[in-house]
Amino acid sequence: MRVVIAPEAGGPEALQMVTREQPKPVGRELLVAVEAAGVNRPDVMQRMGGYPPPPGASDVLGLEIAGEVIGVGESASRFAVGDRVFGLVASGGYAEVAVIDERNALKAPNGVDVVSLGGIPETYFTVWTNMIQRGQLSRNEWVLIHGGSSGIGTTAIQIAKARGAKIAVTAGSAEKCQRCIDLGADVAINYKEKDFVDALHKATDGHGFDLCLDMVGGEYVNRNLAAAAPGGRLVQIALQAGPEATIDVWQIMAKKLWFTGSTLRARSVEEKAEIAGELEEALMPLWEKGECLPVIDSTYPFEEVVEAHRRMDAPHIGKVILVMGGGQ
Repeated sequence: MRVVIAPEAGGPEALQMVTREQPKPVGRELLVAVEAAGVNRPDVMQRMGGYPPPPGASDVLGLEIAGEVIGVGESASRFAVGDRVFGLVASGGYAEVAVIDERNALKAPNGVDVVSLGGIPETYFTVWTNMIQRGQLSRNEWVLIHGGSSGIGTTAIQIAKARGAKIAVTAGSAEKCQRCIDLGADVAINYKEKDFVDALHKATDGHGFDLCLDMVGGEYVNRNLAAAAPGGRLVQIALQAGPEATIDVWQIMAKKLWFTGSTLRARSVEEKAEIAGELEEALMPLWEKGECLPVIDSTYPFEEVVEAHRRMDAPHIGKVILVMGGGQ
C-alpha cells in the first residue's frame, strides 16, 4: 500500500510517498480502507521536524481517517467488515489502508459525505476536550476563539453556537472575519487592524471573555489575561508563536483566573474513547441533520499531498482534505 512520510524535516517537498506492507489489525483494532484523511497543523509540524509521533506509533503522517472497515482484530466487537467509520489515529492516516482502535472510531452518520467525515476527528476531538471538558463552556458565556477561520476555529464556533454561548473570534482578514460571522460568531476582530483586547472589551461592554481557546501562545498569553473577565478560563491548545512567555501573574491572582492547556495526540486510547463517546452523544444528532459539520477549504487527491500541504502553509479557511481517488 502507499503511505506518506517525511524522512527529513522541511517544506511540503519533504513529503514522500512510499510503499509499505499493509498492517494487520490486532486486539480491538479495525483495518480501514481510507477514503478521506484530514490534513492538520500537527502534520505540518511533524513534517517540519517539530512534532514526532508518540512512542510506538508509525512514522506515517495523518491523524484522522474516514473509510470502510475491511478487517477486524480478534477482540474487536463494535464494528464489522463493511461498516463505514471515521475516527482518530495517533499516526498513519496518510495511507491507503490504516488501523484504528475501535474505541476511537465512530459510525458514519447517515447522509454525511466522506470528505466531511474525514475532516471531523482531529479538530472536533481537540475542541471538545479543551473547550467543553476542560474549559467547561456554559450557555450565555463569552468565548474568545483565536484563529477563528482555521479548522479548529470553525469547529469551535459551531460547537460553541450549539452550546448557546456568545462567540468572539480573531482572524486576519475581512473575508475570514465574515466567514466566522456567517458560521455563527457574534463578534469577529481583524487582529491585523485592531487590538483584540480593546475590541473584545468594547464588544462585551467591558466584560471580556469567560473562556478563551488559544492556539497562539507567546506574547498572546498576557494579552489574553488582560482580555479575561473575572474568573475567566484560558485554555492553551497550541503554540504557533512559541512556548515561552513572560506572564503577569498578578492578573491571574487579581481576576481569579484559571490557566490550563493540553495536547491530544499522546493521550491514551481510553482517554480518546471518552471524548469519542461524548461527541457521539452530543453531536451525532446534529451531524445526521447536516449541521455542525466541518468547513471544507479544499480537497486534494492522495497523490497531490505536497500540494495539500502547500495549501496548509498558505492562507485558507477551514479544513484541507486528502481524498483517495480524487479531489477539487
